[in-house]
Amino acid sequence: MELIRTHHPDSFRSLDTAALRRDFLVQGLFVPGRIETRQWEADRTVIGGAVPLATPLKLEAPPELRAEHFCERREVGVANLGGPGVLTVDGVALALGKCDFAYVGRGAREVTFASDNAASPAAFYLVSYPAHAAHPSRKVALADTTPKDVGAAETSNQRRIHQMILPVRGPSCQLVMGFTALAPGSIWNTQPPHIHERRSEVYLYFDVPVGQMVVHFLGAPQETRHLIVRDREAAFSPGWSIHMGAGTGTYGYVWAMGGENLDYADMDPAPLSTLA
Repeated sequence: MELIRTHHPDSFRSLDTAALRRDFLVQGLFVPGRIETRQWEADRTVIGGAVPLATPLKLEAPPELRAEHFCERREVGVANLGGPGVLTVDGVALALGKCDFAYVGRGAREVTFASDNAASPAAFYLVSYPAHAAHPSRKVALADTTPKDVGAAETSNQRRIHQMILPVRGPSCQLVMGFTALAPGSIWNTQPPHIHERRSEVYLYFDVPVGQMVVHFLGAPQETRHLIVRDREAAFSPGWSIHMGAGTGTYGYVWAMGGENLDYADMDPAPLSTLA
């Protein structure tokens, strides 16, 4: 499992495009028939992708975790971004359709992923953080949640936020997770941007049409940079960095946060007039 190191804001200023993509962009997570994982130094984040075909895939503990099983000291959020599939946690099967989520608590010993149809496989996205307590594993169905509509067509940022793993929906240790879908014609997400020093964040862009892209902005508010991001690629956001993007077409993104504060609204705004 590749380890991706973090950067101090001062060293960030000197990075060229290749270095930015190496240290803040994650590609190649969704490989048919495999589970791929990456570890980010910030908040001991692990992200991954599982695309099972005819044979289910078992989540094993990479050697770098020094654990008997993946969830020995960790919790995991799971989002299905593909066809129908089944997440099985210690013998309990959770059927997940597209944009259904699940929470896997610390102590779960056997976690497997399966697709209903190998010709249209599920695409499970995983985000994991260290956990100090064992909370129940559970499914969070999209149909059972109430979305929040924000933004406006006039500012090209009309979008719907789905808060899937949040304290009001069930306990977690660090993990807060959900996804946002843009309305047709809107391109901007998280507008205006913000930072939150008490936790880091990962964006995973999905449903980006072939040939289209998202320009993801990152960096300190007065020292911004950008990444060109395509379908099912992820961008890391340290606590000192803004995170926002603009797409050339309609898209969605999964957001996930880990750190010391589970309060979704705990953020420090970075007004557009202050960005540089």
